[in-house]
Amino acid sequence: MNCSKVISNIRSNFKNYMISNNLKSVVLGISGGIDSALCAALLKPVMDELNLPLIGLSLPTKSNKSNENHRANDIGLYFCKNFHCYDIDQTCDGVYDDIRSEFGNNVDNRNTIYKGNVKARIRMINLYAIAGLNNGMVISTDNYSELMLGFWTLHGDVGDYGPIQSLWKTEVYELAKYLVEDLTNSGHLKQANALMACVNADATDGLGVSNTSLEQIGADSWEQVDNILKSYLRGDIQKNNEMEQKVIDRHLNSQYKRNNPYNISREDLFKD
Repeated sequence: MNCSKVISNIRSNFKNYMISNNLKSVVLGISGGIDSALCAALLKPVMDELNLPLIGLSLPTKSNKSNENHRANDIGLYFCKNFHCYDIDQTCDGVYDDIRSEFGNNVDNRNTIYKGNVKARIRMINLYAIAGLNNGMVISTDNYSELMLGFWTLHGDVGDYGPIQSLWKTEVYELAKYLVEDLTNSGHLKQANALMACVNADATDGLGVSNTSLEQIGADSWEQVDNILKSYLRGDIQKNNEMEQKVIDRHLNSQYKRNNPYNISREDLFKD
């Protein structure tokens, strides 16, 4: 990958989008992971050039580890013009309590996926509220690997503009490492170190569903995941081993997310 060219294309596209839509700010949810950190590093120079605020929000809960929070704070402080950090546990707990009071017998409050989805959607409420108050938009931080695996929460992780949505996870790491070197060479050592800490960290969902994203997928490495997906999408493989089956099944079982919302066509509505 020609990292320099990809970075230039992302920044050019992003700048044109900001100008053509007369946007006055950008809001970025910062998790302490590689994806949001890369988005911050990619977008900061453009926002500085436009003299517009890159607003960073870190919205941790008790399921977030201290090192995640530390990395998120560093990214927010070194890349964002405005950065705010506040936990959303009280809000999440209020939702859990309300649901349990109405549907108690049918709610398993040990269900980490259910709780994780609530957290993701409450985070997005906060991001969109701030964006609305500042005539801005929310950045999507998902990558192409996550898109193909349904590795996100519907109405919880998807924003308005996805700078890295078309990059495989392995390409995300490649681009981030390139930017670390570029930041180091230009003397921005705090930014370089903050970004490198995210490169070196184990990727997690930030929701407490599993220790790492790879554990939840059931794979050994992102290279393995990406290679399986690429081969499957080219039609080269068809679940030849257990790992391929895990990854491909997750891709197929998450198709409904990529087709959301499902709308009945006019043809079906009015057919005889």
